[in-house]
Amino acid sequence: MGSGPPSLLLPIIVLHICKDSLLCCFMDKGSYIIDTVGLSILPSSSVQSGTAVTLRCQVSVSHNNIPHLTHTFQITRDDIPIHSSTTTEDSVVYELNPARAADSGSYECRVTVKDKSKGSISQKLDVTGLQTPSLYLNNNSPYENEEFVATCSAPEEKGSLIFRFYQRFENGEPQRIKQLGTNGNSSETTLKLRHIGDCFLSCDYEINLVSGTRSSNSSKEVQILVKVLNITPIMNVTPHNVVFEGDILEVFCRVVSSPLKNIEVFLTKDKRILKQAPAMALSYRFAAQEGDSGELVCKAEWGNVQKQSYQTITVKELFSKPQLTVEPLDIFEGDRFELTCSVSIYVPDKISNETMKFSIYKDNVMLTGANTYSTMAHQDKNGNYTCKVHVASLMHKFVKESPKLVIKAKVPVSKPVLSVVGGTLLLGKRFQLLCHSHRGTLPITYNLHGPNGLNEQRVVTKIGEKAIFNAPAIFKSSELNNFLCHARNGQARPPMETGGMQLPRSTIIIEPVSQPVLTILPGIEDVSEGHNMTLVCSVQSGSPPINFTWYRTETAEALESRVFSKQEGTHSINNVKGEDGGAYYCVSTNAANEAKQSRKVMIRVKLAGWKKGLIAAFCVLIILALILVIAFKTRLLHFKRKSNAKLLV
Repeated sequence: MGSGPPSLLLPIIVLHICKDSLLCCFMDKGSYIIDTVGLSILPSSSVQSGTAVTLRCQVSVSHNNIPHLTHTFQITRDDIPIHSSTTTEDSVVYELNPARAADSGSYECRVTVKDKSKGSISQKLDVTGLQTPSLYLNNNSPYENEEFVATCSAPEEKGSLIFRFYQRFENGEPQRIKQLGTNGNSSETTLKLRHIGDCFLSCDYEINLVSGTRSSNSSKEVQILVKVLNITPIMNVTPHNVVFEGDILEVFCRVVSSPLKNIEVFLTKDKRILKQAPAMALSYRFAAQEGDSGELVCKAEWGNVQKQSYQTITVKELFSKPQLTVEPLDIFEGDRFELTCSVSIYVPDKISNETMKFSIYKDNVMLTGANTYSTMAHQDKNGNYTCKVHVASLMHKFVKESPKLVIKAKVPVSKPVLSVVGGTLLLGKRFQLLCHSHRGTLPITYNLHGPNGLNEQRVVTKIGEKAIFNAPAIFKSSELNNFLCHARNGQARPPMETGGMQLPRSTIIIEPVSQPVLTILPGIEDVSEGHNMTLVCSVQSGSPPINFTWYRTETAEALESRVFSKQEGTHSINNVKGEDGGAYYCVSTNAANEAKQSRKVMIRVKLAGWKKGLIAAFCVLIILALILVIAFKTRLLHFKRKSNAKLLV
C-alpha cells in the first residue's frame, strides 16, 4: 500500500470511513428541511387600542451543519406584506406600538430558506376601540353662506379614514352635511351654512377593515352662530319699467347701510354682465331696444357670498323688425327678381314713414338706399341679403335689421337623355330606362310615359341619385319610340322632354331566336349509302351571331356546335353509312341565352346501287335455279311415267 500512488490514498481512506454512513452521500452539498414556522401575538390576540403588541415569528430548520444559514422572514396582514427581513437568527420580532384599529386583521409569517419556503398558521389580531375625534373651526360666527374651514382629526389613528361632518339645531338630531375620505388621520374642508342663528357642529369617522366597517364616537359639539349678511341690494329703474324702444333708461343698484367693506355690485341680464363696480353702488344708462325686455338682476358680492334683487323691464316696439321678401319665390338663372323691405308701424303718433330710411345689403355691402331692389338672377347675384331701417328723430335714434334672406338662383334643368340601363335590351324581356339631365338644381322630378299606359315618377334629391324606371317588355325595336321622359325642377317652368327615338341607335338590341327548322340536303328521301348528307338548321328570327348545335338521338354527345353570323348553319356528313340513319334535331341560341330546339327528323339510309344490282342478280339466279329444279323434277316425273308404261306392256 505504501508503494501506491499518493494521489489515490485520500479517496480510498474516505470510502473506507464512510462506507457505513448515509451522510457521506451529501458530503459535496448541504442538505436542509424547514421543520416548523410559528407566529405568536403578545400579549393577546384581542387588545384595546393603544396597547403595545409584539408579533414573534420562529422558524425551526434541520440541516447538516450548513454554516451561516440565512432565513428570510415576511409578515403579512390580510395577505398584504407589512414587514420583511433576512437574518441568520431563527426568529424575528415585529412591534405594533401602539396598536390601532387599522392593525386588526389576519397575520401570517412566511420563511424562505434558499429555495424552500413555508408559512405559519394564520393568527387573528383584533384591536378594539377608536379614538374620539376633535373638531376645530377657524370661524365660530360666520355670516350666512360665508365659507369657513372645519378640521376633524384623530391624531392617534392610522389608515384610510372617512370623516363625516354634522349640523344640529336646538332640540334636533344631527344631520350629516358633508363626507370625504382621506389617507391620513385628519380632514380639512370648507363649509357654509344658510340657516341664521345658533347651531351645533360635530364630526366622526369610520374605518374600513377586511372584517367590516367600524365607526368612532362623535366629537364634542362646537356651537356656532350664523349671522345675517345685510348686503341685499336695492334696484331702481327710471323713468319707469315700461318704455318704448329708443327711450333712455337708467338703472340704479346700491347696497344700503352695510358695515362690511370689499363689496362688489354687478348688474346682469340673461347671465351677461352689463356693468360692474368695486363699490356699494352703480348706475347704468342706455337707450332701450326691442330685445331689452326681460329681467335685470342686481347682485352684491362679499367674498363668496351673494345677494340679489330683480326688476323686470318691458320695451315696446314702435315698429316691427323689417322683413325682406323676394318675388318670385322660385328663382332661376336668367329670371328677374325683386327684393322688398317692409315694416309695420305700431305707434304712429311717435313715428312715421318720413322718419325712416331704408337700405338693402348683399353680403354686408349696400346695394340701394331704397326699400326695393330689382336685378337679374345669376351666379354672382347669389348671396345673403338683408335690409336695415334707420330711425332718426328728435326723440329716437336707432337701427333695426331684417333676418338674413339667402338668394341662390336655381340652374334650369337641361333636356334629359333617355338610355337603357346596361346598354343592352332583350326583346320580350322587361328592362330598365334611365332618364338623366346633365344640368339642373336639385330636386329634379322625372316622369316616364310609355306603352300600356306607363306613367311613373322619380324625384332625384341628391347628387349621385338616379331616376331609373322599370319598363315593360317590348317585342320590336320600333316600340322604343313610344317612350317619353319629362324633367322638371320648378313648378312654374315648362318641363324639358325627350323621346325614345335615339334609343335604337344607342342600345344593343338582341332578338331571341325563334324555333329552328332542320332540313336535309339533298332530301330526306334521297339519302343513300356512299353519298354526302347536309343538315341545315335555320331560324326565322334572332339576332346574330347564332350558335347552332346538331344532335343525333342515338348518341349522347353533340355532333357539332358552331357560331354563324347569319340565321342558318350547316353540318355535313360525308360518305353516309347505314348506321347514320336515325332521328336528328338541332338547337339554336344567341346572346339572349334562350335555347330553342327543332323538331326531330327521321332519316333512313338507302342501299348503294351496286348492292341493289348484286341483290337483283342474286334473286335472278335463285329464280333460274328454281326454274331449273322445277323443270328437272317435271322431266324426271315424265321419264318415270314412260318407264312404268313400258314395263306394263
